[in-house]
Amino acid sequence: MNPAAGTTSLALTPRQLWSRARGTLLVLALVLIGGIVLATVQSTGSHGALDPRSADPHGSRAVAELLKARGVTVTVTTTLDETTAATTGTSTLLVTSPDLLTEAQQSTLRRAITEAASRTVLIGSGSPSLPTLAPDVTGATSVPAENRTPSCTLEAATRAGSADLGGERYLVDPGTAADACYPADGLPTLVRVPGPGATDTVLLGSPDILYNDRLDQQGNASLALQLLGSRPHLVWYLPSLSDTSAAADAPDDDTTGDFLALIPSGWLWGTLQLAVAALLAALWRGRRLGPLVTERLPVALRASEATEGRARLYRKANARDRAATVLRTATRTRLAPALGVPVQDAHSPERLLPALSARLPETTADPKHLLFGPAPTDDITLIRLADQLDALEREVRTS
Repeated sequence: MNPAAGTTSLALTPRQLWSRARGTLLVLALVLIGGIVLATVQSTGSHGALDPRSADPHGSRAVAELLKARGVTVTVTTTLDETTAATTGTSTLLVTSPDLLTEAQQSTLRRAITEAASRTVLIGSGSPSLPTLAPDVTGATSVPAENRTPSCTLEAATRAGSADLGGERYLVDPGTAADACYPADGLPTLVRVPGPGATDTVLLGSPDILYNDRLDQQGNASLALQLLGSRPHLVWYLPSLSDTSAAADAPDDDTTGDFLALIPSGWLWGTLQLAVAALLAALWRGRRLGPLVTERLPVALRASEATEGRARLYRKANARDRAATVLRTATRTRLAPALGVPVQDAHSPERLLPALSARLPETTADPKHLLFGPAPTDDITLIRLADQLDALEREVRTS
């Protein structure tokens, strides 16, 4: 016997582990690096979007400075309380992301607008906010922002001429006196709905006319200044998820839905793609090209070494049931010819046990329990079973 056989280990060495895992680790590293780069690029591109203090391409500092030069006071707010306190009858309220507001916030803002009798400009308002903030208008499918003509009689639009509008499109309820401008495929992307007295609501489908990098194109600057500068005070409301009024409206027992709502759709798609990639990798690593084929070994192995190797595998996997099945099957196969039972019936208790009882009428062990019994519960019972099967086989051959 090889003296090193007792120390043989099936555990993988660190070098083997690295060889197997380095491909997967490389793919994960590339995915992680790509995600970080993509997130950095996207966050950089959207930094300060529609913020009147931002000079970024998608910021709105340019239009804010032009309004200040015309004598309009610009107040930037990020909470609902600040916004309602600053909104008066001599102000214009600009809401950059009305769909971020909760239903309670929308109702509070609607009451403040009605009491102040001011102009309200909503940018990109869709189905989440239209029923409360503009109940006479419903949303339609969005379109890309591009140069469009006014095609309406609204004075601000006719003076500005063509402008970069798009995004949300709107359907105005029949019987509502509204100005519908800059249509895209027959539906307007700018709607002005007059209210009681001097109150009105302006819906802008997209914010492009307010961006720094697009303000000097077409009639964007003229349209923006007329819509936002009709009153001496402009309240520029940037809704924030950190606003305490938003948290107060959330149910205490529904935090999962709120958390998922904060995850951008791009990350959800990214997670789905990673799941598909992981599934494909699992199928690749575990693929089967066909049934197992028996091949001749390149070298001769002693039967004892093969037996010991299989035994170590069974022991490592705690496969006592499988080991017992192999022992019993081999014993029944060898006993059947000695008892005059066909080999194909060696594993049938109805054929093998009567022949065994006829040969050994006074055996001390229970042949049925030995040859067809349950799996051993521990290693000692398995060893005892192997010894008893050997003793039974010797007794049959010497009888």
